[in-house]
Amino acid sequence: MMECKKEQNLKSCNCTYEPCSRKGVCCDCIRYHLKMRELPACCFPKDAEAGYDRSFEHFARLVQSRRV
Repeated sequence: MMECKKEQNLKSCNCTYEPCSRKGVCCDCIRYHLKMRELPACCFPKDAEAGYDRSFEHFARLVQSRRV
């Protein structure tokens, strides 16, 4: 079993949802968002993440507009 590198992960986590219990625990974050048909904050540019629309569709629009 791998050891979680939460403190190291937090340095690059751009999630702006402050009460998030999954911050820095990437495996839990990814599992949660995929179950919701979303991608985690780290997949989005800072301004796009701040709107909390982490849907696959939003990500696809950002890719099409070459923002990701």
